[in-house]
Amino acid sequence: MAKHLTLAVAGSRKTQGLVEHCAALPKERRVLVLTYTGLNQHELRQRLSNYAGGHLNIEVLGWFSFLLRDFARPFLRYKFVDKRVNGFIFEGGPNRMAVGAARFLSKSDAVYRAELGRLAFELIGETGGALIRRLEGVYDEILIDEVQDLSGYDWEILDALLESDIEIRMVGDIRQSVLSTYPRGTKNRKYAYAEAIKWFRKHETAGRLTIAESVETWRCHQTIATFSDSIFDRSWGFPATKSLNERATGHDGVFLVRSEHVQTYVAQFQPQCLRYNANCGKAFTLDYMNFRVAKGATFERVLIVPTVKIKKFVLEDKELEPLLAAEFYVAVTRAAQSVAIVIDGAKDVSLPRWS
Repeated sequence: MAKHLTLAVAGSRKTQGLVEHCAALPKERRVLVLTYTGLNQHELRQRLSNYAGGHLNIEVLGWFSFLLRDFARPFLRYKFVDKRVNGFIFEGGPNRMAVGAARFLSKSDAVYRAELGRLAFELIGETGGALIRRLEGVYDEILIDEVQDLSGYDWEILDALLESDIEIRMVGDIRQSVLSTYPRGTKNRKYAYAEAIKWFRKHETAGRLTIAESVETWRCHQTIATFSDSIFDRSWGFPATKSLNERATGHDGVFLVRSEHVQTYVAQFQPQCLRYNANCGKAFTLDYMNFRVAKGATFERVLIVPTVKIKKFVLEDKELEPLLAAEFYVAVTRAAQSVAIVIDGAKDVSLPRWS
């Protein structure tokens, strides 16, 4: 069975590609569509209802719901004979010294989110293959959207799925790796966030996974797309982005704006204002959205209040650490027509200054 990954740039309509794939499938095909965030689950359900409403065998689940329903609930007794799942605890975790069932379950037998991935992975082994065989009997195809959000033991689970007889199709954008199913986990930390590309390339090299690159963005003006490509160092090997946005508005591209001109700029162009977190941008009274929260959104124009490290990247070409690079990439690629970055005193910078 095919095991395939599409790495897509921001604005490439990768989620829509999954929806159209589902719409083209035979109606009897049993398909599970997985993603991490509740917002993306809602978006997928809406689009599938519009484009593939007649397909009654397509189901959308969150990643944790998948692990609970198809791993923990039916197979927990293979590991803990007298236990059954009685809920889910999203925040918090077990005592550091907890062992046995207490490592995974609260006193009321609710599964800790922090340990769900490990529990699901260990159940694959405890069941002697029965868990995977059951999945093979239930689903013909599993699709994973925003696959870069997986982390920790999720990679071990995905490894088992790649070995199964189920067709696996995944889409994601490594450069938008700002979320994580287990942000505090230590398992497979070498594949955390943007470093997930190493996991995928390893399996591609081993012949267990095919990877295609989708480099066309329908959202971002070419100048924005080209600037976004510079955020990650060339050593990452990401291909250049090609824009299919040919609109011209008279104010298109990436600009620097001085602090003293911010209010005038905002009044004239009405951009969505973005910042790293609530500690940034306090010098201005603006309606902000944080970088991570903006993921998935599209705006005509954005104005970015940068961190010190982002300023050094823009002014001095100082390389950004992967997670901050991903967050800045998300911020820049929300814009269709223009990106303004608030920076004072810049000299010898190729970006034009608005005034």
